[in-house]
Amino acid sequence: MELPDPVALAPGLRSALSKVVDPRQARGIRHPLVVVLTAAVCAVAAGARSFVAAAEWVADLPGEVATALGVADRCPSESTIRRLIGQVDADRFDMVIGSFVQGLCASVALVGRRRVLAVDGKTVRGSRHTDSDGVTAPGRHLLAVIDQHARVVLGQVQVEDKTNEITAFAPLLDTLHGIDLTGVVITADALHTQREHADDLHSRGAHWVLTVKGNQPKLRRQLAELPWRDVEPAHRSAQTAHGRREIRTLKVVTIAAGIEFPHATQAIQVTRRTRPVSARTGKRGRWRTETVYAITDLPAHQARPAELAAWIRGHWQIENGLHWVRDVTFAEDLSQVRAGQAPQVMASLRNLVISLHRLAGATNIAAALRHHARDARRPLQLLMIN
Repeated sequence: MELPDPVALAPGLRSALSKVVDPRQARGIRHPLVVVLTAAVCAVAAGARSFVAAAEWVADLPGEVATALGVADRCPSESTIRRLIGQVDADRFDMVIGSFVQGLCASVALVGRRRVLAVDGKTVRGSRHTDSDGVTAPGRHLLAVIDQHARVVLGQVQVEDKTNEITAFAPLLDTLHGIDLTGVVITADALHTQREHADDLHSRGAHWVLTVKGNQPKLRRQLAELPWRDVEPAHRSAQTAHGRREIRTLKVVTIAAGIEFPHATQAIQVTRRTRPVSARTGKRGRWRTETVYAITDLPAHQARPAELAAWIRGHWQIENGLHWVRDVTFAEDLSQVRAGQAPQVMASLRNLVISLHRLAGATNIAAALRHHARDARRPLQLLMIN
């Protein structure tokens, strides 16, 4: 998969942001919405974690950079940035950002591989708060779709309170206007192993690989009772990283009958054996074994065992590739941003910046942020603002 040159693609960001509706009254506006949002993107691309940090980044801009960004005459203050981001329609902002990133990825050449998209959710824990009546409001929960190979966020929707991710699955896929889902593989965790989801993906021409756990007890029991002991391992991988030795074995069987799930053609068993390993002393702990089952609608001639193993592992790596970056590198869970639409919009800005850095070739987001923080011109170059 060849990634595009972001320098040739990023100029459309300002045009995309201009589609966001300004929530303010026209009278008295000092800073156009697109200017404030573009400045916020640049500040986050340089590592800003808060409204104060974003305002400080803008205030410290050299003259020529401030002119290019459109803030030379008067810099937007922290309160201006905070109020605007808190009032913007977060769902529309997600749609605009998602369409922009989809446009970048639409021109990505897939060489010898399928496009694989992971659907996964995350709660912005820092957005939890207690109101004046002592009632604790849950943190904003967001469901996103991520390109597994490029590790960029293509779309995001809010999961409404008193519901769960299941109801947001189809609306999330509906936001992928720039991606043809025909032949695309969708991976998801066990919560989304729903018959309605399988039918919906089938109607869109997409394929799927879904994990099966305790929320589908009958289906999991059917999979566990398959004659796995008689099946030879089809794929094996071993890795030592982050103080842990991991051996993964995958077995696959074709489903002829008896599995009550629409369109399922193959059952998968993944056995993970892990044990801690000390890099300093070489001491090794005890082995821990975990067995996970999955199903797919792809027949054997369309999904080789090595591909299935890569797709399942790729989905699990979303936790490290996206959620961990937002939590640790951007300190999202420690953020005190709670008011209005701000938690979701800030999460969208982080998604966008992570995606832009990855499309620019960054493999370490923290290092990319430090690189862009050292020179105010670099975030503008990332966005191709002259």
